[in-house]
Amino acid sequence: MTLPILIVGAGPVGLTMASELIRFGVPVRIVDKAGQRTDKSKALVIWSRTLELLDRGGGAAPFISAGCRVGAVEFVAGDKAIGRITMEHVDSPYAFGLMLPQSETERLLEERLVVLGGKVERSVEMISFATDDTGAKVVLRHADGCEEPVATPWLIGCDGAHSAVRHGVGAVFAGETMDSDWLLADVHLRGYPHPDTAISVYWHQEGALVLFPISPGRYRVVADRPASGDALPPTPTLAEVQALLDRRGAPGMVAFNPIWLSGFRINERKVAAYRYGHAFLAGDAAHIHSPAGGQGMNTGMQDAFNLAWKLALVERGACGGAILDSYSPERSKVADAVLAMAGRMTEVGTLHNPIAQRLRNLAGHLMLGLSVVRDAMAQTMSEVTIGYPDSPLNGVHLEGGPGPRPGERVRPTAGQTPPGSGGDPRFALFADPGPAIDGLLARFGRLLDPALRPPLAHGAIWLVRPDGYVACTSVDGAAIAAYLDRLVQ
Repeated sequence: MTLPILIVGAGPVGLTMASELIRFGVPVRIVDKAGQRTDKSKALVIWSRTLELLDRGGGAAPFISAGCRVGAVEFVAGDKAIGRITMEHVDSPYAFGLMLPQSETERLLEERLVVLGGKVERSVEMISFATDDTGAKVVLRHADGCEEPVATPWLIGCDGAHSAVRHGVGAVFAGETMDSDWLLADVHLRGYPHPDTAISVYWHQEGALVLFPISPGRYRVVADRPASGDALPPTPTLAEVQALLDRRGAPGMVAFNPIWLSGFRINERKVAAYRYGHAFLAGDAAHIHSPAGGQGMNTGMQDAFNLAWKLALVERGACGGAILDSYSPERSKVADAVLAMAGRMTEVGTLHNPIAQRLRNLAGHLMLGLSVVRDAMAQTMSEVTIGYPDSPLNGVHLEGGPGPRPGERVRPTAGQTPPGSGGDPRFALFADPGPAIDGLLARFGRLLDPALRPPLAHGAIWLVRPDGYVACTSVDGAAIAAYLDRLVQ
């Protein structure tokens, strides 16, 4: 009997990991020390690339139905419009950001998990573990105080910024905490001067103010404040939120009926590696950063999408264990880029030197006046530009050929089943039918989806990973076979 993989933490990352593994036929246990799902909005946006990946495992439709589409970001300084980024040209079937409170994202992910036959074990805390070259020995403590010894082939820490798994493997969470305080307020609001499909960013001389539409009449307000010096940043009052809106925002906005008020500080931290033998880290357990850009939850969920298909192929005996070594370098480089981008956005929005502010406003107005810059920012924000150009999994490439290179994303096509859909984490072939393709399908039936996709270029073969990124390209089957042979070993 195959022992289940143990996932610690049932937030969006852990729930994504569990549902992906279960749909690929891998038994899992997912535990969380909390007694119930969060009821807070927390992470608020699901970006285009995450919606594409959700489509592989049950569809993005339930999330879209529950959320609010945002198609633009408006930048304002004082009473002057700096520029506007729109999502309409994002290269995705989901050319928008989906505003959805984390509580709802978790609800939908858990419902998906239950439909697949899984469940979250709540009020269950991991209190210790040890790993060896066969797996991990874990001790779980239940709500009644009973301790349960558990053996698992793989331990996955999706347990957040204070991760017990990270502490247990001895990973250093390197980085720093910014010295300013921030407030977060989910409130009802009258007088929002922008469309309800637009996020608004106000650059004020005393700091930043950002407003996110959540649902009709409901908004999130985020702003920096001077450092309080307190051990924990103070929780703002509604009056303080209103005062910030009056000073930094457009006239006439009135906040009322607050849903959630919180103070926080920005941490920028990351581990050097995501794999420690038979233990892995994902999501906030591996990386945390400024909320600017709304990339955190998406980055964590994409950690899960990346690791799950690789673990499934290993557990099903279709691939050798070496494929797992690609998880850390692939996802670590993505997190490096996200941390850098979020940090730059935060620095730009919180400049206090008047000369630097004027230069920022001028540069912002000039840059956002260029369509190529606006489109590039939208593509990056939506995360469709994420790829793995330096991945150890990348194979040969048809030099000079059209289409994406190894490590690059293949854009989903309407009406075409995405690679990695259904119950098998198989690679997809984009190729014309023929004897060479028949030979590959016969030889590598456990690794290849038998349904061919239309070729990206006539006479060429594109091998695409179960997460929709190109593995290798060639004009004949021999190079594809050599690549797959390496995976099997």
